[in-house]
Amino acid sequence: MIHPAVLRKHLSVALAILFFLSACQPVETSDQLPNINPPETTTQIQTDTATATFTTVVETPDSVSTQMTTSSPSAERRVTLMAVGDIMLGRTIGELIETEGITAPFCFTAETLSLADITVGNLECPISTRGTPEDKKYTFSAPQAAGESLAYAGFDLVSLANNHILDYGPLALEDTLATLSKNNINWVGAGMDAAAAYEPVFIEMNGLRLAFLAFLDVPLIDFNYLAWEAGPDKPGAAWAHTDKIIECVQQAKQQADLVIVLVHNGYEVIQKVSAQQQEIAHLAIDSGASLVIGSHPHVLQRIEEYKDGLIVYSMGNFVFDNFLFPPNYSAILSVELTPEGVESYELIDVVVQLNGVPQIMEYDLDD
Repeated sequence: MIHPAVLRKHLSVALAILFFLSACQPVETSDQLPNINPPETTTQIQTDTATATFTTVVETPDSVSTQMTTSSPSAERRVTLMAVGDIMLGRTIGELIETEGITAPFCFTAETLSLADITVGNLECPISTRGTPEDKKYTFSAPQAAGESLAYAGFDLVSLANNHILDYGPLALEDTLATLSKNNINWVGAGMDAAAAYEPVFIEMNGLRLAFLAFLDVPLIDFNYLAWEAGPDKPGAAWAHTDKIIECVQQAKQQADLVIVLVHNGYEVIQKVSAQQQEIAHLAIDSGASLVIGSHPHVLQRIEEYKDGLIVYSMGNFVFDNFLFPPNYSAILSVELTPEGVESYELIDVVVQLNGVPQIMEYDLDD
């Protein structure tokens, strides 16, 4: 049983309205953040280290540093994992890459991301100039140099199990895989057939063998994303069918010390976790995963300690243009992993500028 001790930061930071800043121009801080009525309350465990009392806190993207007690492993078998949310390198960001260089999207965050042993995120677009756009409201594609941007930021693995990876069809997906491979970046959750899409990626670091899986399960509101599911001879994404989650996690667990599942689901710009999100995350942990990291809602959602695992329901946006509050308030998740699972975790505050470039800035939405 995991007993967390939560240390919450309350540092108020002033922030000016951000309009069309250049990629590496620091944000000026003049106006105070507005008072925000917190969203619907949800129970998170907040533990006083002396009294071990439990309180109810609101579901907000505050910085949280939580220690999860486990037995003491050897120092060698320890991995620092950093994870971020949606990375969309098209539109304004694509233009920045082409005009200002590959460092532009991550100029404020690459140094922090480089501190991790392994860095992961959700790539919310194909990297390609080929293909035909799907008949849907939003279609994204990134320039070829976007692969170098991801490599510069230190990404070791990206999830492709999302509702934009096939925006320009199989040709663009094929180009994306080639670009990632060229830049020594692993991918998971999509491929040129079902075997590749559902296949885990194994990364061994500091004597710890990690297995990564990724699944797509977005609501079919404006587009039939289920048609994007990979088949025996069909390019596509891994869909979060119950039997596939159980099978993939259990098989990966037989070959790894820990299994990490990346899930793209939930409702956009909704901070409350849906029943479907919770069901899938719990199923992954029940099947043997130690960590579940979600994306798609574009906003931060709550963190849950379930059985011996950790669930981060949504990491929100990380690189994404044309969003305002609350999607612009995000975070980098830093997790300490040992053979026993998640030992500790921390959220590092991030504010995303209007042009989509993230900047590490502490904030407090309770004031």
